[in-house]
Amino acid sequence: MKSLMITKYGELSTSLEIQEVPIPTIAPNQILIKTHASSFNPLDYKIVRGDFKAMRKIQFPKGIGRDVSGVIEQVGEKVEKFKAGEKVCSRIDESLVGTMADYVISNADDVSLVPSNLTHEEIAGIPLAGLTSYQALIDVAKLLPGENILIHAGAGGVGSIAIQLAKHLGAKVTTTTSTKNIGLVQKLGADNIIDYTKQSYLDEGPKFDVVFDTLGGKYTLDSFKILKKGGRVISIAGDVDNITTKQLGLNRIIRFLLRLKAKRVTNAASKIGARYRFLLMSPNGDQLKKLVKLYESGLIKPVIDKAYKFDESIQALEYLSKGRAKGKVIVKFIE
Repeated sequence: MKSLMITKYGELSTSLEIQEVPIPTIAPNQILIKTHASSFNPLDYKIVRGDFKAMRKIQFPKGIGRDVSGVIEQVGEKVEKFKAGEKVCSRIDESLVGTMADYVISNADDVSLVPSNLTHEEIAGIPLAGLTSYQALIDVAKLLPGENILIHAGAGGVGSIAIQLAKHLGAKVTTTTSTKNIGLVQKLGADNIIDYTKQSYLDEGPKFDVVFDTLGGKYTLDSFKILKKGGRVISIAGDVDNITTKQLGLNRIIRFLLRLKAKRVTNAASKIGARYRFLLMSPNGDQLKKLVKLYESGLIKPVIDKAYKFDESIQALEYLSKGRAKGKVIVKFIE
């Protein structure tokens, strides 16, 4: 089968290659999926660049991609919930990464059935971004009806889902975006839109119960300037917290260095009695089923910027890395 592989750390144009590799063999609790569509996430190009190699190095060549929508080709002998021929999706486990391939293995517990009224392209954009939003807003922030939340980069892959999920939960949503994407985030349900090309979100003052930081850098630290006392900052791009370093199984020295790096953030949180969490999203088939139902009913709508053919997958990731995508960037394997 063909698979897009990372061959080294570096530029996307020189570090990725489509290779011929064997079809993987499933374990008793796994399923083999014939890929119909997949999607890229910012995590993918950051890994290629080597952004995380201090925490966890990878052995080359290595597959890329974590989202898959397709049809079950084969089920393991202990799998009872699924059968061959069913339409499914998954955010696969990190140990199985490589959804930019003709066939993909997933643990059965990470899989959800897919409704007939959604295409594989629409479904492929849900798993990682959807679970990230779900776990950030529901599991960690515990967002309540009537609370004020700021979601950065509302037109992005995660932001476009987070706006809709937050509205479904009954929150009052403020989001940041550029002028050209105001119409999009309005349709998604944002109550207040901050055009970052013309105004600063810092002018809002300390009015938010929750800030969902999808950008990192100065945005993480500045989150506490607009947060109510006792509020929550959930980040997927900022400094890693102690809980996450333990989840990653990092040694004490690296954990100590990361704790020093996050000192300004933890101090800023402590000053106003706020809570800061870096979210390390985890595959979860049960949560994915709940998300898929929200899409099936139309409560959340897919937002797709562009769809590429598999032989254009490197171009697809290069496009996403420019940071201008509205919603998801999809790769199609079967027309």
